[in-house]
Amino acid sequence: MEQVDCVQEGVSTERAFEADPIPSLLETITPRSIVVSFILGVALCAVAMKISLSSGFLPSLTVPAGLIGFYLIRAWFRALDCFELPYQPFTRQENTVIQTCVVACSAITFSGGFGTYILAMGKNAAGGDTRDEKNIIEPSIGRLIAFLFLVSFSGLFILMPFRKVMIIRHRLTFPSGMATAHLINSFHTPQGVNKARQQVKMLFSSFGGSVLWNIFQWFFTAAKDCGFKVFPIFGLEAYKHGFYFDFSMSNIGIGMLCPYIITVSMFIGCVISWGIISPYLATKAGIWYPSNISSSSLNGIRGYKVFIGVSMILADGLFNFLSIVLCTLYSMCQRRKQPMQGDNEVDSDTQLPFHCLNAAEQQKTKKSFGDRRRAQVFLRDHISNSVNIICYILLSVVSTIAIPYLYPQMKHIHVALIYLVAPVIAFCDAYAFGVTDMNLSSTYGKLAMVLVGSSVGRNDGGVIAGLVSCGIVMGAMSNSNNLMQDLKTGYLTLTSPHVVFISQAIGTAFGCIINPIMFWIFYKVQNGDADIFDAPYARVYRSIAMLSAGQNALPMHSLWLCKLFFALALVLSMFRELATWKQWRVAQYIPSTICVAIAIVVPARIPIDMFVGSLVLYLWRWANPSKAPAFSMAVASGMVCGDGLGMLLSSTMALTQVRAPLCIKFLSRTDNVKLDAFLATLPMT
Repeated sequence: MEQVDCVQEGVSTERAFEADPIPSLLETITPRSIVVSFILGVALCAVAMKISLSSGFLPSLTVPAGLIGFYLIRAWFRALDCFELPYQPFTRQENTVIQTCVVACSAITFSGGFGTYILAMGKNAAGGDTRDEKNIIEPSIGRLIAFLFLVSFSGLFILMPFRKVMIIRHRLTFPSGMATAHLINSFHTPQGVNKARQQVKMLFSSFGGSVLWNIFQWFFTAAKDCGFKVFPIFGLEAYKHGFYFDFSMSNIGIGMLCPYIITVSMFIGCVISWGIISPYLATKAGIWYPSNISSSSLNGIRGYKVFIGVSMILADGLFNFLSIVLCTLYSMCQRRKQPMQGDNEVDSDTQLPFHCLNAAEQQKTKKSFGDRRRAQVFLRDHISNSVNIICYILLSVVSTIAIPYLYPQMKHIHVALIYLVAPVIAFCDAYAFGVTDMNLSSTYGKLAMVLVGSSVGRNDGGVIAGLVSCGIVMGAMSNSNNLMQDLKTGYLTLTSPHVVFISQAIGTAFGCIINPIMFWIFYKVQNGDADIFDAPYARVYRSIAMLSAGQNALPMHSLWLCKLFFALALVLSMFRELATWKQWRVAQYIPSTICVAIAIVVPARIPIDMFVGSLVLYLWRWANPSKAPAFSMAVASGMVCGDGLGMLLSSTMALTQVRAPLCIKFLSRTDNVKLDAFLATLPMT
């Protein structure tokens, strides 16, 4: 679609649905939508959990949720047609319900901190050191479910009183919510049905291939370090330094979903980390740190790299936070000058990509038919602000009482203070999210971690207290952001705010139960013989908590290295922002600071896999420029989903003590000669 057609397409959107009545609550939230949402929620939670634990990245799952949800309902209709049974038509409002439920369920994987602050509390993130008992708490499924219910549902009520201000008055974009609404609206036109059918076919083809590939690999993993995941494709010497390709379909799919600059930046960070920093630090063994220390200890090479990565992440986060705050304040001042709902209001019926919006906002057109109809539906259902405020206060009181019992290191006063300032922070965060599509809940969580951890102190469990405070902020902020984004989607698909809120609550309840169960399956397998995830972000969060609580056993010269890389990251972020602002051509080639920082922390195989995914997409676009843009996202989503399901099947077999029959392992020529000599000494049978 060309940019010049964006406005024209938006003008006719609601005219196309003018004859369709607005369905009631019971016609929108139906048993079939709940069943489909639960099935998709389970599948996508498994996918999201695997990605979160393995790489720390969690790409948007709205596209696979929308495609598969739409296709499952259509398949349901075909089955009913075979038995000549009647059924209620499938509307875009019901499609929005499924989308909202599934995304709310899978989003708990991120806000629940399963790959971040939850694992950061355990002994593995602490490098196996169990002496500091006050700062180590192993995950418990009962504690996780209770904690998630407390912090997640409070986030649903924080910003509900501001929904009209954000959606109607300030007309915030929420780019992902707008894109989702465009996707749903397009599905329910004749052309959209045909395109969706082709995309779903491609998605399920790549999904099936990814599952079969995962099952095939499992047959060769009878012991540790067996199978294709440890294939030394660049040679055994490179493999010893962490450079190898592990055939992970999910990471390849993520690479296809991410922009080129993201994957290239991570590959650059990977080369810096494993090609420069690691070899240099290896020469300091026995000087800066003990030479016989475990490779997983934070007092060795891993500790240096984690703290370097953390310093760069904090520098980039601080710069972006200040930039977004300034941009948000400027945007609020500009929007306050616009009339609330007058004749010169911008046409909100234009379902534009984010890059089209600025040009469209400059056009002063009269209120369209779609504007009037959407505002009417959005304002028709009155949700009392007093009820929302009372519910938030009750949940805050319950959380203030209950959370310190779940985590004794956390004080009641700290929980109360967090819930007291949460509405102000949530409004700022959601406003920035609506303007930039950047979720800063984890940034606010790190800030809470530093403040609470430093006030409690390491001797009184400040590490755990900081991580718990991070979880409270992330759970509340992330859910409030998601709700505002879903309300924007509902606004553009004529779905009532009542329906969106109830769907979000149902999806959140599903997520608070499904995600801990999924996490527990992976966690139990990881604690056994299998090695299925690395959880690099858990060490990052643990390091931040240790620094804030006061850590006296940092590696030698680590603070000096942190200051150096903090300054370098800040300079890189400022230069990148300046080049973008000045519209220099070199701006598109400047690496992303946070991606370089993440690559320093994560294993080298992850950036390599993602780089391969981007290379595959580039070659596909070059070979077939017509089909690649339309189907690449569906293929990549199928690869990610299939690998997540395949990993869940492998984990289930490991839990049931089912072992693979074969082991494939790659040895050097010297080791192979030794193995042949050993086998020659064995008696012939």
